[in-house]
Amino acid sequence: MELAHSLLLNEEAYNQLGEFQKAEFIFEWLQFLEKLLPATSRTDIRENQKKLVEQLTSLLNNSPGPPTRRLLAKNLAVLYSTGDTFSVYQTIDKCNELIRSKDDSPSYLPTKLAAVVCLGYLYKKLGRILGNSFTDTVGNVLKAMKNAESQGRYEIMLSLQNILNGLGAAAVPCHRDIYKAARSCLTDRSMAVRCAAAKCLLELQNEAVFMWSTDLDSVVTLCFKSFEGSNYDVRLAVSKLLGTILARALTSKQITASTKQNFRRISLEDVMELLGTGFLRGSCGFLRASGDMLKGTSSVSRDVRVGVTQAYVVFVSTLGAQWLERNFSAFLSHILDLVSQSHPKAVQSAMDAVGSRRCVSFILRATVGGLLGEKAQIAAAKEICQAIWKLKKVVDAAMSDGNLETKINTADATASQHVLVCALQELGSLIHGLGTTAAPLLQDSSSGVLEAVISVILHPSISVRLTAAWCLRCVAVALPSYVSLLLDRCVERLSALKSCPEAVTGYSFAVAALLGAVKHCPLGVPHGKGKVIMTVAEDLLCSASQNSRISLQRMQAGWLLIAALMTLGPAVVQHHLPRMLLLWKCIFPPSPKDLEIEKTRGDAFTWQVTLEGRAGALCAIKSFVSHCAGLLTDEVVQRLLPPLPSAVDLLTQLSSIYKSYGNSLKTPSTVYRQKLYELLAVLPPKAYEGNISAVLKELVTDLTVADSQIDASAFLLPSLCHENDLLLLGPLLQETDHRFIEEQLLLGNSIAGGSLEYDPYSIYEKFAKGDSVPKPLPPALSVVNAATRLFGVMFSHIAESHRLQVLEQLLNSIKQTKGSRQQIVQLHVVSAFSTSLKHLANCKGNLGSEEVRRSGLMLIMGALESNNPLLRCAAAECLARLAQVVSDGAFTAGLAQVSFDKLKSARDVVSRTGHSLALGCLYRYLGGIGSTQHLNACVGILYTLSQDSTSPDVQAWALHSLSLVVDLAGPLYHVHVEPTLSLVLMLLLSVPPAYSEVHQSLGRCLNALITSLGPELQGSSTAVSALRTSCLLGCAVMQDNPDCLVQAQAISCLQQLHMFAPRHVNLSNLVSCLCMNLCSSYLLLRRAVVACLRQLVQREAAEVSEYAVALVKESKEDFTPDVNIREIGLEGALLGLLDKELDPRLCQDIKETLTHMLTSMAVEKLSFWLKLCKDVLAASADFNTVASIDTTQEEETAKGDDVSVLTSDSDDGFHPFRNPRWSTRVFAAECVCKIISQCENAGSAHFDITLAQERKQRDSRDDFLVLHLADLVRMAFMAATDHSDQLRLSGLQMLQMIVRKFAAVPEPEFPGHVILEQYQANVGAALRPAFAPETPPDVTAKACQVCSAWISSGVVSDLNDLRRVHQLLVSSLLKVQAGKEAQNQQYNESTSTMEVLAVLKAWAEVYIVAVEKQKNQSDTHKHCLKIANSSEESYRDVTFSASGLLDLVQADLGTLSKLWLAALQDFALLTLPPEYASQLPAEGGTFYTAETIENARPHYYNSWALILYATALWLTSTGFIVVDPDEGVTNLSRPVTPTTMCQDSSTRPLVKSPEDVNTERFHLILGISVEFLCSPRSDAAKENIIACLHALQALFDVPWPRSKIGGDQELGVELLNVLHRLILTRESPDIQLAALEVVRLILFAAQEHVKEKRRSAEVDDGAAEKETLPEFGEGKDTGGLVPGKSLVFATLELCVCILVRQLPQLNPKLTCSPAVPPGKHLLLSEDGSRLVAAALVILSDVPAVCSPEGSVSVLPTILYLIIGVLKETAVKLRDGQLPLAVAASLQALKVLLSSPMARAEKSQNAWTDLLRSALVTVLDCWDQVDGLLQELDEVSLLTAITVFVMSTSPEVTTVECLQKRCIEKFKAILDSKDPLVQCKCYQLLHSIFQHPNKTVSYPYIHSLAPSIVGKLQETEKAKPENAAELQVIQEGIKVVTALTAAAEEQHRAHLVACFLPILISFLLDENALVSATISAKNLHEFALQTLMQIGPQYSSVFKKLMASSPTMKARLESAVKGNQESIKVKTTKHAKNPGKSSSIQLKTNFL
Repeated sequence: MELAHSLLLNEEAYNQLGEFQKAEFIFEWLQFLEKLLPATSRTDIRENQKKLVEQLTSLLNNSPGPPTRRLLAKNLAVLYSTGDTFSVYQTIDKCNELIRSKDDSPSYLPTKLAAVVCLGYLYKKLGRILGNSFTDTVGNVLKAMKNAESQGRYEIMLSLQNILNGLGAAAVPCHRDIYKAARSCLTDRSMAVRCAAAKCLLELQNEAVFMWSTDLDSVVTLCFKSFEGSNYDVRLAVSKLLGTILARALTSKQITASTKQNFRRISLEDVMELLGTGFLRGSCGFLRASGDMLKGTSSVSRDVRVGVTQAYVVFVSTLGAQWLERNFSAFLSHILDLVSQSHPKAVQSAMDAVGSRRCVSFILRATVGGLLGEKAQIAAAKEICQAIWKLKKVVDAAMSDGNLETKINTADATASQHVLVCALQELGSLIHGLGTTAAPLLQDSSSGVLEAVISVILHPSISVRLTAAWCLRCVAVALPSYVSLLLDRCVERLSALKSCPEAVTGYSFAVAALLGAVKHCPLGVPHGKGKVIMTVAEDLLCSASQNSRISLQRMQAGWLLIAALMTLGPAVVQHHLPRMLLLWKCIFPPSPKDLEIEKTRGDAFTWQVTLEGRAGALCAIKSFVSHCAGLLTDEVVQRLLPPLPSAVDLLTQLSSIYKSYGNSLKTPSTVYRQKLYELLAVLPPKAYEGNISAVLKELVTDLTVADSQIDASAFLLPSLCHENDLLLLGPLLQETDHRFIEEQLLLGNSIAGGSLEYDPYSIYEKFAKGDSVPKPLPPALSVVNAATRLFGVMFSHIAESHRLQVLEQLLNSIKQTKGSRQQIVQLHVVSAFSTSLKHLANCKGNLGSEEVRRSGLMLIMGALESNNPLLRCAAAECLARLAQVVSDGAFTAGLAQVSFDKLKSARDVVSRTGHSLALGCLYRYLGGIGSTQHLNACVGILYTLSQDSTSPDVQAWALHSLSLVVDLAGPLYHVHVEPTLSLVLMLLLSVPPAYSEVHQSLGRCLNALITSLGPELQGSSTAVSALRTSCLLGCAVMQDNPDCLVQAQAISCLQQLHMFAPRHVNLSNLVSCLCMNLCSSYLLLRRAVVACLRQLVQREAAEVSEYAVALVKESKEDFTPDVNIREIGLEGALLGLLDKELDPRLCQDIKETLTHMLTSMAVEKLSFWLKLCKDVLAASADFNTVASIDTTQEEETAKGDDVSVLTSDSDDGFHPFRNPRWSTRVFAAECVCKIISQCENAGSAHFDITLAQERKQRDSRDDFLVLHLADLVRMAFMAATDHSDQLRLSGLQMLQMIVRKFAAVPEPEFPGHVILEQYQANVGAALRPAFAPETPPDVTAKACQVCSAWISSGVVSDLNDLRRVHQLLVSSLLKVQAGKEAQNQQYNESTSTMEVLAVLKAWAEVYIVAVEKQKNQSDTHKHCLKIANSSEESYRDVTFSASGLLDLVQADLGTLSKLWLAALQDFALLTLPPEYASQLPAEGGTFYTAETIENARPHYYNSWALILYATALWLTSTGFIVVDPDEGVTNLSRPVTPTTMCQDSSTRPLVKSPEDVNTERFHLILGISVEFLCSPRSDAAKENIIACLHALQALFDVPWPRSKIGGDQELGVELLNVLHRLILTRESPDIQLAALEVVRLILFAAQEHVKEKRRSAEVDDGAAEKETLPEFGEGKDTGGLVPGKSLVFATLELCVCILVRQLPQLNPKLTCSPAVPPGKHLLLSEDGSRLVAAALVILSDVPAVCSPEGSVSVLPTILYLIIGVLKETAVKLRDGQLPLAVAASLQALKVLLSSPMARAEKSQNAWTDLLRSALVTVLDCWDQVDGLLQELDEVSLLTAITVFVMSTSPEVTTVECLQKRCIEKFKAILDSKDPLVQCKCYQLLHSIFQHPNKTVSYPYIHSLAPSIVGKLQETEKAKPENAAELQVIQEGIKVVTALTAAAEEQHRAHLVACFLPILISFLLDENALVSATISAKNLHEFALQTLMQIGPQYSSVFKKLMASSPTMKARLESAVKGNQESIKVKTTKHAKNPGKSSSIQLKTNFL
């Protein structure tokens, strides 16, 4: 194929190829040429033009296939437009010649067609350059059309479209001729030709004025005719033509002179009338132009009506949203008029009415719902309301006219029913879509929406009453605050109007609909509503028999209410269960005998009532089983069962009852059957075992009764076919935007689809996906549906013999019927059998014996050859399921063989399609039937069938089947991949485009092939690259196909290729193809586009985005104007699409695509993304809300923005997003939150304004979030103050994020302030509306979180400014105090729990922060006092803010603490295990009610942790001392005081002592913490765990709780074990550190306890002998520790756990194993070091809790661990710092060694031995690591030795061998080359030399002092080079100074005499001082100071020495003089203060 990539065709290569490869080669070359020509220079093209033209025109004669001819034509056109045009006329003549040719043979056809296509493209590209040649061409083409077949007509029409496009107005002379030709083609029998003609006419009307002026009527009539017998594509194309022409006619201004005389302006009424005629009379109405008389057909054919419906939508969409807003009322009245009684045609039968109503609803939905923004929709809703009021008046007049008798006959009353249904449905849908943004509409009293809807609930027509109820349900779902209100109102009216039949049904429908809405409202309804409704229902049922006129209605209403009540779920239903079961029991006769008596007694009416009632009861029980599965205990099931046999008995008797009482019982008995079947299908079959055979008998009768003439295949079968197979059956079964109306065409003529009035019980059910109104089918169909479902369940539960019997019965019934009836029976039977196979497969059942299989097979085989394609499809699937259930290889092979034989012999389309699909389906369920032979046979047959060009159907089915085989045969298929790919390509290149179904199947084959090749496609071998090229070629052919679904296939194939071989897919081409189709009118194509984009942006978001923008800039023409990618990029286009799109799956994909793009690009394109989101959010912000907040704190830009919001409405082009929907705005707000978190991960500059501004100056392309803070705050404000509650929640979430993330960013211009401070007015204004009384609780709860975040963030330091927000929290607190009584009655009680807890949690957070700040301050205060008073002012500020914050809370703390305790007590009760349920208080807790306990739980889980921490802090602050004096004495009003745990008042002691109250509170907090920490759920938030640990820390911070835990050892151990487990299961260092802090406090409590006991024992036994003192502390006299009982043991376990986790080498088991290489040091992380340090602190405290014996037993462990840590972590760091872990281990060692236990009598000897061993271990550390010495830190080990020397008793370290080794170490390190090490060594020796005990210090002095002095003497020669060396010398001098002081009197003079010369040698004379280095100068000064100190102390020695050495004396004197002079200079500089200098003189004058 590479050879094809050249400018000229490589003829040599071409001629060597076979026939088929030639076609591929040509296509590849043409494709390459298409890309190459625009990029080639003009000169090159001109050089090769002649040859190229020859090659291209010669190809015309090679009979090119459809895709090839299109490419060929495009290339010729491009060639001429870039090269010379002089030979173009020859080419045109050549084409015309080919077209004129008389050769009619099929082989010559492609050449003719190619010539036609070429002409089209040449004229399109070159247009007017070709002068007048076009008249001949057009004439020639039109002449050829007269005897062309359909392919020719199709191509000619498209060619004419291109010619018209190219010539524009120049083509006027030919317009009429073309128009005539296209007219005839518009009603062609080939659908593809109709589509092409519609496109041609659409092009023509651009210039041909007559089409939308003089000939308008005939064009319209023509379009109506074209709709007859059309398919979906034709309806799309023709409706586009019709809608566009009418819009054009309405808006056109210019009219040419020729047409002026006989043309009048067309008005909107005229247009509407034209369309209305089509809708009402179809294509045969007598329109003004055609004086055609009515043909008198009975009703309009459905396809015309559906086509006209689509034309209405196109018409309005073309005119646009603004036009619709202006003309809405006229449009609405016309549309509603279509179904009014003035046009009885449209609604003459129920079926017509349902169909017409659907069409009207579709028009309204697509225009009002699709085009208008929210404000305009609200206006439209008001208009619809007006229409409803008008109709209401008509009805009222009709109703009040006559007396009761005539009332029913009044035609006027029912006349308006269909109009009302459509109006109410649209109103419901509008409000549903608007959500909470519809609130102003309902609050506006002038329009009276609710009144209007409620007023028609009493309409005489049942369908109006139901639709009104559904409309109320929409209101309830959109505005949850109305649910309770509406329920109350309807229940109240229902009770008041019990005796009016319309009111009983109408209001019961409304209540049922509202109950169905509750599950869509997260805030629910008050629990008591259930009780009210149950009472009303009972009342209705009990009074049904009192008044026969309304008994039927009451019966139905009662059960409907009960059934709807069940949807509220178990929590509500369990309270009413006994009453419901009683009613259920009473409705059926208790025994068969009673049923017989019933039969004899009743008449038709009583039976009607009875059947209605029982059907209702069955429905209620079904609803109960479906919605309250949790309540179905065995006991309840036992109570449900008794009436069932009676119900089944009645079922068997129905036919006889029906015979007795005639037709009036037909519907009730059908409904009864349906409801019984539906109930049995959801019950377990065991429940009705005894009745199975009776029911089955009835089922078989229902399935085979042939009196139903309705073909229900469209309802029954799609669910039984595989979704992929349905694609074969054309677009009607696929998802399209017009599915809602297209559905009717799918059904036979006898049914139009479902409608609400067929089954009122569906009003409370959940809607089907995507459907707005529930659409139950007529009872006759529903019963079949229910019967097939139940048959499926039962058949799998009966015995084999019985199965055979049933199947034979079914077979017989098929045989006995004939014709269409037979087909219907067959359909039912196959559906039922398929369902049962599905069940058997699911429960892994077995079908049974050979006979059963045979019967089943016969059933299926009959259907496999049915004329109904849907039935064939279902039968093929059924056959495969049969094979799956039997799962026997031989049986399956037999099935396949049958199909093979059939296919070999059969010639009819039906059996060939059926059996070919069966072969594919067999593969689906058996995943590759093992043998290759079988596969080869299968593939062979399917190859043959797929090339059968006589029947496109056979090709399509065979190819589809082949795609299944490819997909499922797995690796076995690899041998066939190449031939299959060639076949697919060959067909793609040759099948005519009109056969789109074949192309779609080819696309599925290609997709399957690409999947089966998979990642192999990346390979580089020639075979693989050939396969890859073929795949890409196939995709290219499909992309060029005119059919949108084929293009969708192409996109998903390219998507697969991109996944497997990304380098080989041209991304820019793919992206441009995706952008082109982003707004396609085909849903499936849009889905494919977005799915592909979603995959691409996961890898290459930036590239995709760039390509999209580049594409728009390059291509000026072919681009759809719907998407404005140029300005707002692909991201903006997707957001715009998201706003328009209604398909949920597509919306989800768009959101995911945008999220992927955001995560990978938002940080780089920050401004762009923020602007997008801002545009979406600002597009809808009402100006007044924005303006009211800008209190001029923002910069000037903000003001500019305001103005832009003002002007945006008037300026059309300005806004990229016009009135986006609230859901889009919510998504934009979520995007902003995602952008903030993305920036957080991207770097700190985003949250640091100084850094951001610096970097922005350096590179202006950089962008940082903090620079957009004003925009962020503004967006959050706009969202938080919107009408939509969802958006308010998102806005508050955004605000909270902004506060949390930016709280600490300082404002560089005003030091001491933060950047957020300027926005405090905005924050306050955004929060205030959330606390308004009518705000929903979830918004208020969220706002509380934001308030607490804002107050505790510390942004605002001035209390007066904080007060605004603080006041909001205070007002909420007052509401909480008001208690349950004051709760709002709109929502469920659990919502007030949510709100109360949110408020308490917010206060808790503020209190916690205030306390923490104060704590930090008191720490900094101590710190500050050390600092000079310069910073006093700023410090005062800080304290003020923190203590001020605490003061703010302090005022309410008394109330808060009680509420917090109450909430905690509630929480404690709610966490009790289920078995303690009986102990819970019957009336509920303080903040929850007993009934809503389940709903309240999550809210408690959400907030308990912070409340717990706050309570602990409060108790700590009171020190557990203060107890409210009135706490026990007077029982305050209920809500404020905590409920006492499970005690009733009689048993409670009247006054509790403070100790009791404290103990209760202590145990409450401790209990909750331990309960939670014992088993925190894996999803428990880290914050909760930390808060809980902090609460424990706070608790143990004060003495009283410590005394409780210290005194109760078991409790302490328990707590330690819980913490140990927590540390094991949670990796987070924060959690582990917090836990360790609690451990430390517990240990501290135990220490205090032991000390206290020892002290009191000493006091008591003061007189007694010391020996008899009992031992306190663990280990008593023996030293044994009991695991599980011992606190010390538990502590050690925990510390070891931490240490070993951080330093695995400490584990002796590990150290011996080869896993840990010896001596390798690991550097701990910062967190790790902190953990180790904390654990060591705890370890060093352990001995204090032990008795002396106990301390001996734990000491070795503790020493091992401390020295182990030291050894492992003592590593040199570059900067000479001490690692944290080392410092901690040295500190711990010091604490341990100075423990009193080391000196206690009983333990002293043991301690001494152990400490000596420890010292040896430390010394041994050196010897182990000779090789690795460089990384070991000697200083740390030396320090450890020093700690031993200094802190232990002398007998430990003075043992000679130990002392010798220690001294050696010091010696070795003194000689170190590293000044830092030397320096540290001197410091350590300094302290040892000063040890008070001489036996310790002297040996060191003797050994080491000489070398120190020697080192100092050496320094005379080598002066220090740098600061480090200088420090060493200084330390040396200090050591010697200390030595001098420590020496004994007789040696001291000697020492001083050695020392002074050294010091004097460091002094410099004046000249040297000037030139000396800084180090030398500093040394000089230090030496001088030391001399001044020593001189006076040892003056005699000093004087002697000076006398003996004059040079020294001179040196000293000059130094002193120099010093005095420099001091003089300094003092004169500062202030002349003689006192100072004189004092210095005195001091130095000691010579």
